[in-house]
Amino acid sequence: QVQLVESGGGLVQAGGSLRLSCAASGRTFSNYNMGWFRQAPGKEREFVAGIRWSGGSTAYADSVKGRFIISRDNALNTVYLEMNSLKPEDTAFYYCAAGPRPYISMRRDEYNYWGQGTQVTVSS
Repeated sequence: QVQLVESGGGLVQAGGSLRLSCAASGRTFSNYNMGWFRQAPGKEREFVAGIRWSGGSTAYADSVKGRFIISRDNALNTVYLEMNSLKPEDTAFYYCAAGPRPYISMRRDEYNYWGQGTQVTVSS
């Protein structure tokens, strides 16, 4: 069965860095997008970054451009989110997801596989 497992979250001071990983199993996603989303308490889940498994095209939310880098290792079926210059407002539960659209979508409803998430907390 398909499974997405996030790891790498934790507590970090403002200005620090973390790298999240999302390991996929159960199928290949050669024609899929992989997206990172985040959700803070009381807020809606929002798009952070996306990448296509084939070709590696990327997209970022304006709030993280220049600070976060999404990448993937197709052989390991793993997607990464490198987060730099972290801010307290980056604090959220981070999820990875896979979607079948032929473009990088920022819509939650265009992703059909989701991981359980990992907590990122940035202290001031």
